[in-house]
Amino acid sequence: MSDMQMISSRKNAVVSHMKKLGSDRAYRYEHGEFLCDGIRLLREAVSSSCVVTAVFLSSKNAVDFDINAPIYIVSEDIFKHVSPLKTAQDVLFSCKMPQHRTLDINKRNIILDGIQDPGNVGTVLRGAGAFGIDSVILTGACADPYNPKTVRATMGAIFRQNIVQLDYTELAEYVTRGLVLYGAALEKSSKDIRSVDLSGASIAIGSEGAGLSEEALALCKQLVIIPMEPGAESLNAGVAANIFMWMMYK
Repeated sequence: MSDMQMISSRKNAVVSHMKKLGSDRAYRYEHGEFLCDGIRLLREAVSSSCVVTAVFLSSKNAVDFDINAPIYIVSEDIFKHVSPLKTAQDVLFSCKMPQHRTLDINKRNIILDGIQDPGNVGTVLRGAGAFGIDSVILTGACADPYNPKTVRATMGAIFRQNIVQLDYTELAEYVTRGLVLYGAALEKSSKDIRSVDLSGASIAIGSEGAGLSEEALALCKQLVIIPMEPGAESLNAGVAANIFMWMMYK
């Protein structure tokens, strides 16, 4: 366990750095770090061999496992100042982003196209871990997987799941190389997902409001749907993605 240091000022350089990691996407990627919160996530990060770079604890909080990172004791005021979440927990920490993540076109992948809600993206990442999905691919204007809201929603899957961020041109290159892509869309030509062989396939999910982009639709081998009762409302992206992933898993 590292020695603990006290921080009492919002102007401290470490406090400023942690706050920017939580609030500024460009800053996160510039520094290759992201902000997480909660003792459970900290335990998950350590057990997953992620590189933890700094930890903020309250004076009331004790950690019963080894952390190879600087540990700072900070006030409730600093927790509220640093955390962008409405309910700031009394553990905040930063981690290094994984590097050099690649996509295996022969394995099961889920593509999220323009899904902007961090909670939905986090839910998909959590489900991907549960259903043995090799990679979660983010394309279009997706929420940042390293946004603190996304990270919290993953319940620790962020530290283990392979995440690949691609633009449409890069995704098209993978399709050219053999990526078999199905698209979730309510079209006349769409097939019932239960009738499709998903062996080695990947599925693209769009946002509930806009659906798949034209760029993503153009790359799909076949469109598929989840059958539902007549008159039922469409499923949100997180729920739909988890159903598709379960179908790929079973």
